[in-house]
Amino acid sequence: MNFAFTEEQKEIRKTIIDFARRDLNPGIVERDRLGVFPRELWKKCAEMRIFAIPFPESLGGDGFDFVTAVAAFHALGYACKDSGLVHSMATQIICGIQLQLFGNKEQVSQILPDLVSGKLIYAQAITEPGSGSDAFAMQTFASKTDGGYILNGTKTMISNGPVADRALVFAVTDRAKKTLGGISCFLVSKGDAGFSAGKPMEKMGLRTLTNGELSFSDCYIPESSIVGREGQGAILFGEAMEWERTLIPACLLGELERVLEECVQYAKDRKAFGQPIGDFQAISHKIAMMKVNAELGRLALYNAAYLKSQRKRAALETSTAKLFISESLKQACMDAVQIRGGYGYMVEYEVERDLRDSIASTIYSGTSEMQANIIARIAGL
Repeated sequence: MNFAFTEEQKEIRKTIIDFARRDLNPGIVERDRLGVFPRELWKKCAEMRIFAIPFPESLGGDGFDFVTAVAAFHALGYACKDSGLVHSMATQIICGIQLQLFGNKEQVSQILPDLVSGKLIYAQAITEPGSGSDAFAMQTFASKTDGGYILNGTKTMISNGPVADRALVFAVTDRAKKTLGGISCFLVSKGDAGFSAGKPMEKMGLRTLTNGELSFSDCYIPESSIVGREGQGAILFGEAMEWERTLIPACLLGELERVLEECVQYAKDRKAFGQPIGDFQAISHKIAMMKVNAELGRLALYNAAYLKSQRKRAALETSTAKLFISESLKQACMDAVQIRGGYGYMVEYEVERDLRDSIASTIYSGTSEMQANIIARIAGL
């Protein structure tokens, strides 16, 4: 069991860390306040070929394995203070992996390269007003017609939705079959008749990540735009969640490590009652648990990443990584505020933004409660 990074992975991580600190962090306080999607920074990330990492060279990618992509996003989460931007990029990669695994020849050869280059922005549309954790209670329906489908329904809280050029949309195609065989996935493009995107929703955290509604009113989808086969949507969804619950926790683990480092430095520098506050067990034990959770989270993350890199199913491992790392990050951010006292509550010190962003991590990509349900089921309950 070798958990060490290769020399190439170390170089990729260093390059990303230097890039993020230099180009992505300036202005984050103001962007967060305004809730602005940083399109220019997206372009810079595309120029750095971040989207290209896990895709084959034949599609314009860099040809690295998924473990390397996880290592890259681990570094990005550590160095980039704009968690909304990082999340939007992870969404892009997940959509690309689905197209690569399940797309037809034309989708892979003609459409995927625009995703890999970052030229077009992608969204994945699953959640609806009446179906969040119960994803397969979705009501969006695609009825068969000559040469394709007619799509009707509404998706909500879709990451990248308001700025996306294309979306992978999950919809019911056979109500009688419910989940298995009854749901399909479609590729829908901005400008398609009957497809509209709502304005960005104002959120507590991840404010530079745009989330919004996608609406479909008699939206015609040609048969060539179905991803995979009709009725294969549940399989696509299950696979997509495993990849997502590996790549996003990589970002979260990086953020946890940054919060830990900043707390250590603050505990050394800040003095109270004539000594550094890190000398008090009330502080040092909080930091010790951050370190324990970061170490355990790393093992869980790269175990899941290795399995997905081998194209193996990993529902237990990915749900474990998602649950443990997201909850560890939220606790670390709460402790980071507490360690700083009143300063932690002030916007200018930036710790409160980490806390706001971290709360979302236990909700998106399946809530912590849903991850626990998955783990309990696999355990035999």
